[in-house]
Amino acid sequence: MIIRVSEAHVRPDRFEAFHDMIVSAVREFPGLHPGLVDHEVLIAPPDSLVYVSRWRSEADLAAYAGQDWRTRPVVLPGEDDYLLAPLRVRHFTSAPLPPQP
Repeated sequence: MIIRVSEAHVRPDRFEAFHDMIVSAVREFPGLHPGLVDHEVLIAPPDSLVYVSRWRSEADLAAYAGQDWRTRPVVLPGEDDYLLAPLRVRHFTSAPLPPQP
């Protein structure tokens, strides 16, 4: 599983509108992208929003985000108008915790 984290630094005066736009846009993602295991929108008003998505495989993530998925965020039309800085995208895989002694 690959966890993709897209972080947006949003203009505080546009935060609520941006949140509404993102939630509306990603609502249908599970039906559109079969490799998407789950996703969520995390907020830290007044200026930070994070979209977290969990993908079954690299191939599934590449089908959604393109071949440059490791370095290029997916930007929705008009999204830049809300942002203070470009989106930041990072990827994680889960690392098992060592057993308790």
